[in-house]
Amino acid sequence: MNYIYIFGTIFFTIYGQIILKWRLNQFGSLPESFSGKISFLIDALMDIYIISGFLSAFVASIFWMAAMTKFEITVAYPFMSLAPALVFFIGVFLLGETFTWGKVIGLFLIIIGTIVTVKF
Repeated sequence: MNYIYIFGTIFFTIYGQIILKWRLNQFGSLPESFSGKISFLIDALMDIYIISGFLSAFVASIFWMAAMTKFEITVAYPFMSLAPALVFFIGVFLLGETFTWGKVIGLFLIIIGTIVTVKF
């Protein structure tokens, strides 16, 4: 049951990152001019989805605090390395990001490393 805290941390971390990337893709590139950058950032910071991404990061922190009361950090933290793997698949399938075999191999190595770190 204590693993729910780690799962919550991962879920809300991933949600926050994916939602930020999705919305910022819709906003377009950061302008070159200083005033354009300020306007861009104000518009982005007023976006309800981006706000939800920031709130998600806060909620992930609360879950992480709870996890830290239940696990040694050397047990809990390796699970955080699963986030890049999940973000990769979500990015490819929902955001249309690039799929490469090099990324897949790297993610496979991360997952193997996580298993070794947690089990031994």
